[in-house]
Amino acid sequence: MADLMKGKRGLVMGVANERSIAWGIAKALHAEGAELAFSYQGEAFGKRVEPLAASVGASLLVDVDVTNDESMDAAFATLKDSWGSIDFLVHAIAFADKNELAGRFSNTSRENFATALNISCFSFIDVSRRAAELMPEGGSLITLTYGGSNRVTPFYNVMGVAKAALESSVRYLANDLGPQGIRVNAVSPGPMKTLAGAAIGGARKTFRHTEANSPLRQNATLEAVGGAAVFLASDYGNCTTGEIVTVDCGYHVLGMPQSENL
Repeated sequence: MADLMKGKRGLVMGVANERSIAWGIAKALHAEGAELAFSYQGEAFGKRVEPLAASVGASLLVDVDVTNDESMDAAFATLKDSWGSIDFLVHAIAFADKNELAGRFSNTSRENFATALNISCFSFIDVSRRAAELMPEGGSLITLTYGGSNRVTPFYNVMGVAKAALESSVRYLANDLGPQGIRVNAVSPGPMKTLAGAAIGGARKTFRHTEANSPLRQNATLEAVGGAAVFLASDYGNCTTGEIVTVDCGYHVLGMPQSENL
């Protein structure tokens, strides 16, 4: 690897701890020479993010609530005042009431449906619009999705619908922002041992199942997901937009489990 991101600056949103997919991406970007800023929501997450940001030489941190316009305005104003422009943005933000991720999808409440779509999908649209204003020379917008968006996955329910909307938004945003030289893509990792993943029922069983049945007989690593994001953010990704890049050791190609696991 050779400084693929040297001279590029960007914001990483959604780091919760050192096991976060967003942190895996941040480390990979930093290793390739990128200068990073981080967002967090609230003091508790800020205390988690601060030492991680310091470990990659990042001093620009912004407290932002993606459901609050004033908070979003302030965060991107800080970015503009500090840097003037950015080259990439990583959006790793999603939420749904975990109590409604079990049981029947048809029992999803109106309130939780609206919350899940707002935070997990609309926030990326809103972030993209604001980030695009800081990308006069073009850039790269990256979000995170999951295979439960297009195949029914136990304990995923409304999050699957939210991720399906997110993936559709990636395509529409790619078309909207393409004339400005801004690429919009999503990375779709397989199951991973993260704080967010642990909130989903049956997480351990799912992790073991995909590990035993994926063509590579393993699950994705933070390093592999980070590498995919580096490609999309770097100049090597200049002609790639509107894509859902799957990093799940091939599990998504299967129609049934491996013969030995039937």
